[in-house]
This record gives sequence, C-alpha cells and structure tokens, in this order.
Amino acid sequence: MFDRAKSQGSEPIPSSPNRLKATSMPRNTVYSGGLYGGHNGRSRLTDFVRTFNSRFPDSLTRHFGTNRVYVYGGERGNNDSAERGASSPPPKPDPVKVLTVRHVDLTVPANTKAHRTDEYDICGSHQERPKLVVRRGQPFNIQVKFSKPYDSKTDYLRIAFEAGDKPSPAKGTEVEFLLSDEDKPKEWGAKILKQQSNSLLVTIFTPPTCYVGKWDLKLNVFKKENSHSSVDVYRYEHEDPIYILFNPWCKDDTVYLDDEKLLQEYVLNESGRIYSGNSRQITSKPWNFGQFESCMLDVAMYLLEISGIQWPVRGDPIKVIRKITAMINFDQGDNGVLVGSWSGNYEGGRSPLSWTGSVAILESYWDSKRPVRYGQCWVFSGLCTTIARALGIPTRSVTNFSSAHDMDGSITIDMIVDKHGEVDEERSDSMWNFHVWNESWMARPDLPAGFGGWQVVDSTPQELSDGTYCCGPVSVAAIRQGEVNMPYDGPFVFAEVNADRFKWFPDATGIMKIVKKETNVVGKCISTKMPNSDEREDITHQYKPKEGSAEERAVVLKANQLASTKENVYKTTAQDVDFEVVQEAANTWVGEDFKVSLNLTNKSDAERTVSGRLVVKTMFYTGVLADKIVSVPFENKILKKGNSTVPVIVKAQDYLEKLKDCCMLDVSVWALVRETNQCFITKDDCRLKKPHLIVNAQEEAVKGREFKVEVSFKNPMDTTLTDCKVTVDGIGKALHFPQGNVAAKSAFVAKLPITPAKVGQKEMIFCFSSKQLEDINASKRIFVRSRDV
Repeated sequence: MFDRAKSQGSEPIPSSPNRLKATSMPRNTVYSGGLYGGHNGRSRLTDFVRTFNSRFPDSLTRHFGTNRVYVYGGERGNNDSAERGASSPPPKPDPVKVLTVRHVDLTVPANTKAHRTDEYDICGSHQERPKLVVRRGQPFNIQVKFSKPYDSKTDYLRIAFEAGDKPSPAKGTEVEFLLSDEDKPKEWGAKILKQQSNSLLVTIFTPPTCYVGKWDLKLNVFKKENSHSSVDVYRYEHEDPIYILFNPWCKDDTVYLDDEKLLQEYVLNESGRIYSGNSRQITSKPWNFGQFESCMLDVAMYLLEISGIQWPVRGDPIKVIRKITAMINFDQGDNGVLVGSWSGNYEGGRSPLSWTGSVAILESYWDSKRPVRYGQCWVFSGLCTTIARALGIPTRSVTNFSSAHDMDGSITIDMIVDKHGEVDEERSDSMWNFHVWNESWMARPDLPAGFGGWQVVDSTPQELSDGTYCCGPVSVAAIRQGEVNMPYDGPFVFAEVNADRFKWFPDATGIMKIVKKETNVVGKCISTKMPNSDEREDITHQYKPKEGSAEERAVVLKANQLASTKENVYKTTAQDVDFEVVQEAANTWVGEDFKVSLNLTNKSDAERTVSGRLVVKTMFYTGVLADKIVSVPFENKILKKGNSTVPVIVKAQDYLEKLKDCCMLDVSVWALVRETNQCFITKDDCRLKKPHLIVNAQEEAVKGREFKVEVSFKNPMDTTLTDCKVTVDGIGKALHFPQGNVAAKSAFVAKLPITPAKVGQKEMIFCFSSKQLEDINASKRIFVRSRDV
C-alpha cells in the first residue's frame, strides 16, 4: 500500500507506486452541472491545467510527458468538458481501461452518529441530500464505487480536500494524499478499510488542527498509456462540501474537555437558562439555543466567511471565538447579526424581551443577510452560545449581577456627585444590574501555563477592542489572580466583576474628593445553568476570592498596580453616622405600593444635623436612569444618639406608566452631616416581582401529532393587558398565538395546539407578552417519540 504525508508543496512522482508521497494539487472549481461552461469555466480550466503542469515541471514531464486533465463529478454523472486549457483534456475515459468514480457515499448516518453530529438538521434523512458534518481529529469513512476494481499496482489514486475561494497548499487550504495502510497521527490521510468488487470503503483522517469550515472532496486518478505518452488526470469532484468542526472529544484539539457531563451540556444541549434581575432577585429565562436546527451551522460558517478571518487561523479557537464576538453584534460595515437597542424604543424591530431563543433571529438573518433588530446583552449571549456550540466550542451563557462598566481603564468605578447631590451621569462609570456574557472552553497556548479552561467572551457592543466591538477571550483564572495584562481585554473584564467603587464629592473649594470607598458592591452572584440540571450554579468563586478576604484585597491591588490609570485612591476617612437604605420593592408585585426608608444611626454622644434627599427612578437593566418617580428632601434633621428613620411611600399609580424593561428601579440617597462634613452617597437597585406562567402539559408526545398545552397566570396589575401574545419555542419552528385582552387582577388561561417537529427529550419554552407587561415565561420538558408505541 501507499504511504501518505501532509502536503508540503510539490513532490515528484517516482516510477514506483509504493512510495508515492502526498502532493498538493491546484484548485479546480465546480461549476453548475459540473461543467466548465462559459468564459469563466474556460479560464478556470485553463488555470487548472497550467498550474498543474507548472507544479510538476520536472518529474511528470521527464517520466510521462505533457499532462492533460478531464474533470467530472457529483451524482450528476460524468461530464465531457469541451473546453481547452493549456493542453487539451483527455478523451472521455474508457471505464474498462481507466479507473473512474461512479458514486461516492459519504455514509452520513454512520459518520454523524460516531461524530455526535447527527442532530444537525442538514444531516437529517429528510433532506434531499443530507450533508456530512464531522469533527476534526476523528476518522470517518466514505464508500467509493469505481468503474472497475481498484488495483494499487496500476491505479494512481489521490484524495484531495480544498477549502475557501482560493485554495493554496501554502496556506493549508489545499491538501492531497494517497491511500495508505496506516494512520499517521495528527495528519491528513486515508487508508482502505475494505475492498469488495468495484467498491472501496475508505477511512479519512483529519488533523486535530484542521481548519474549521466547509471542505470540497476531490479524487484524482492518474493514467499513463505507455512510456512515451502523457499522463492523463481524471478528477472527480463531489458536489456537496464536508463540514469539519472543532472536536472537544479529541485530546489533541485545543477545545478538548475531559468531562462527558459537561460536553453534554455545553456542546450538545440545545436549550438552557439565562439569568437576569439583580443579586437579590434572580430570575431565569428559558432560552432555545437550537444550535442543530435548520440553518444554524450554515450561519456560523457564513459569519466566519464574511468576517475576514484568515484561513490559517480558522483552526485556532482563540481567534475564531474573538471574531464571533465581533460578528454577533452589528457594527457599520461588518454586516453583523444583531442590532442592539437600550432606548426602550423598538420601532422597526422586536423588543429584546420578546425573543425566546436564537433560532428565529438567525433564520431571519440567514434569509435576508441583513442585521436583525433588536437585542440586549442576554440576546447577544444566547446567539454567541448557539454559534459557538454549532462550531463545536464548549460554551455557556454567564450572568454577572452588579456588573460594572469601567469607561476609562482605571479599574475603579467612579461616581461623580455635584454639590446638589446629583450624579453626573456623563462623567461617572455605570453599574448594570446584570450583564450577560459567555464563557468558552479552550487551551491557551499563547499564555503561561494554568490559564486555559474557561475564557470570558462578550459579544454585547460596549467598548472598542482593537478598533472593533468585541471582547475576549480572557482567562477566568487570570481574572481571579488579578493578571489583567494578559490578552484579551483583561482590565475591562476584571473591573466588571471586582472593581471597587469610589464616590467623589466637591469640598468647600470645589475640588473633587473621595468621600466613600465601597469594596463589595461589584460582581455578585455570577451565575450559569448547572450542567444537566435546571438549577442555577453560582460561579463567583471562579472569578475572585471571597469578598473582603485578604486574598481578594491583594488581587484588587495587584490589578490596579498592573493596569490602573489612577493613583492614590485607596485612602479612608472616619465616620460617626451610619446610613442604611431599606426598601420593600423586592417583595412587591408589579402594580402594588411599596415603601423605601433611610435608617440613620448616630454613634456619637453629640447631636448631628443631617440634610439630604431620597430619589426613586425607573431605569433600564444597564443602570441607565429613566424617569423620576419620587424625590423627597429632608433638611436639618436632628439626630440624637441612636436610631432615626426617613420613610417614603411609592404609589403604584406613580410608577406603572414609567416602568422600563425588566421592571427595574433605582433608589438613590445622599446625605450630609453638617457638624463633621461626613458625606453619604449610595445607589441601590430593586426589581418589582412579575408572575411566571403555569404550564400544564402531558409528559410525552408524538412527532407530527397535535396536542394541547394549557398556560396560565394572574395579572397582578390594576390595568388591562392589551396586544397579548404567547410564543412557544423549542420543539420546532417558533409558534406565535395572539390572545385577547387580560382584565385587571384577573386570570389568564389559554389552551395552545402544538405539533412537535423534533424527536427526543425536548424543552418547550413559553413566553407571554403584552403592551403593558412582557416576558412572563416558563418552560416544560417533554419527550417526543417518532411514533406511537
């Protein structure tokens, strides 16, 4: 049998066939119908032959004379090419004399099952031509039927793979190899597994560093009639590409993950949970990632193609995931997937809260090749999870509560307050109630040992990184240790989870001074879905040591020393009045009144005189303030030693028309002690409670057979809900059911007809939305059988 080797440029073909080496072949584009038609076909074929001859100037010409090429392929049958290149093509091959390919069976069902890719819709038996999707570094088999029995002594057969618009052996996008009797580790190659009559069962080997993308399969047969004649080349081109993905099951792949339970969750699970709210009121939102559905894999490949990422780094998950974070969000000129909007005005698109999964967004994008409107952080994260899992990179959505946004690289969160106690929003850093990003699993050979594993990546457009709205990957382990000078975007991510907050207030001369330092307000309850469970997993400890511990303080100081743009901010002052804000909103349903109180404790034996203001505003989950609800001043309040309270009642009628997405509120207080000039400034967030849907459904169903699901909840508001709709996702194409108005304080009940389109254990995701109240959701697991038992 033949040896094989990775393509290293041109190799001479010796007279003996049993030592033939792998050789690079020129690109040969398949045109409609497999023919080289029109002027494009003529020039392509001419280029092919000219390049072929130039690549073998000595060996082939010396041994066999001038070379001629005949191209055919696909299941369309053999095709005569009337075009002429640098030399005339050989005549249509005589199937008795020339080994020609009659049919190539990619054995899709067996290969995809072995590669854990059988769930991809494009591989399904319902497709007219199911596509082959495999994972790199793992062999797969193809069945080749020839016109006559293959004879290794007389038939020079080479297998070629090409990728991209301009395949090149120098770039590794064009490789060719011979059949061999062995598998050389980490190399392209092929060997005969079984020969029967005119058929060969061939095993194909791909390296664990193979570029991720769509590869064209081609088989080249070389034929020499006699010692003085030319070598004729008969090239078969398969009509469908082979999709090659990252392989987290392969030990030599940089995305290798040695835990089957985690692989089931972070690669193969099509549904999950994304968390929102605040650290005291965490809510889970079911999400249909749907990475195996319809066009998801094609969208992932398309994004890589239009992103400008070069083929030589298409096998590097570090570069690939960074490019994905850029392409998920739309930036002028990059044709990204999703337009972000945090204004509350979603005209011309859909509210971010109305999405129940990634599939509808990516299908819309695939159909139009135009960005979809609109999304916010959890939607960007959901899309990133879908695309990364589709490509084979273990990925999960992660929510950071009390997430800081450091705008000046100081690794501190600065709140600038004017002399009236008003926060200067333009100059202050922001704090998001929650922010959702992603973690992807991979080795980091570009970093010192110990910083592989989970890497933070973020596709929400926040700050430019290398001139592009992207973020990461940055090692979670590096963030925990304060090693913020490692690529990519370490200072920004560290500040999101572990920065200190400083409050600045002007002194009597107008100079801004630090009046308060808070060391435990940033980065709380960092959450992700627990593997193979619907429960939440708190992973805060993976990002930082225990809050307030000596280790955690040392890490913060280290990060500031490495990368902060500010100096001398860690100073403290004495205080003798304690302030505490107490609010009931966390236990208040939307539509109810609630109370906010400022508790003051004078620890001094002397009286203290305090003035200040308590303000409640609506806000977006990003921490951007919206409408003022109440603003209550208190002046010259005399404090004797002990406790005192400033209470404020917030009426439902004052806030209902002003609520924004997620029902978030901001409570801000400032106070000044006249005798000591002690200044107190604080911001607290809260979230009003919303109901969840109650779902009553059977435990099992049959694919293609309709069944009914009952969903219900009680409207907690004194207002009628209008423009009502229920969306169902997760067991096929998303379904939308318009509903009638829901009266104030009344129950909503609907029975929905559902016909499942997918089989297996699935998760149905339900979302009720209305003009007044959005994102009332729930999910229900169901097992869908292919037929009745």
